[in-house]
Amino acid sequence: MEKTIEQDIENVEKHQNDCCSGEHNHDDCNCHNEKVNNDHDHSKYVQDELKKEKKTKKKVKKDEKTELKQQIKDLEEKFLRAQAELINYRKRKDEEVVKLLKYSNEDLVKGILPLLDNFERAIKMDDENLEDEVSKFLAGFKMIYVDFKNTMEKFEVIAIDGNNKPFDPTYHQAVMTDKVEGVEPGMVVEVLQKGYLLKDRVIRPAMVRVSE
Repeated sequence: MEKTIEQDIENVEKHQNDCCSGEHNHDDCNCHNEKVNNDHDHSKYVQDELKKEKKTKKKVKKDEKTELKQQIKDLEEKFLRAQAELINYRKRKDEEVVKLLKYSNEDLVKGILPLLDNFERAIKMDDENLEDEVSKFLAGFKMIYVDFKNTMEKFEVIAIDGNNKPFDPTYHQAVMTDKVEGVEPGMVVEVLQKGYLLKDRVIRPAMVRVSE
């Protein structure tokens, strides 16, 4: 298009030169002037179209640039969300692993507690006479029981203290209730079976008798 405009300008200049040199037939000037005017209008039209095309290209480039920026922003947000989800997942897995390791011995301890109960029942059979055969026999039980209990405490297996304490359903299981003179209602008056904690978790609540 730009080449066409230059040709139009050259034709106009040639015509003007011919007119000035007398080589041109002036009778045809009006006709030629009309042609020149038409060519000039055509050139102006072409220039306007070129300007419109340039504006359109600029607009398209601007729209493409805006779209690319939005795509980049969306991808950055997706990346940040994915990264946050991965961090949260790792935290949850770490907490689960720590929790699993912390209470990994729970089933084993629960299986051992009845043995500890039997040792305590056997020891309670002893009387004040430490010279009889029963006391001598139970002396070995007492030594084993003490070692057994100390080992359990090393692994943070602790008996729940219940006697003369307010009843707490978190740590106690009431299996009997009685009216006891001089004792406020809701107090543990007897522990029928010891309860135990593994670290900070109740693995067996204490079976207790509670005052009414």
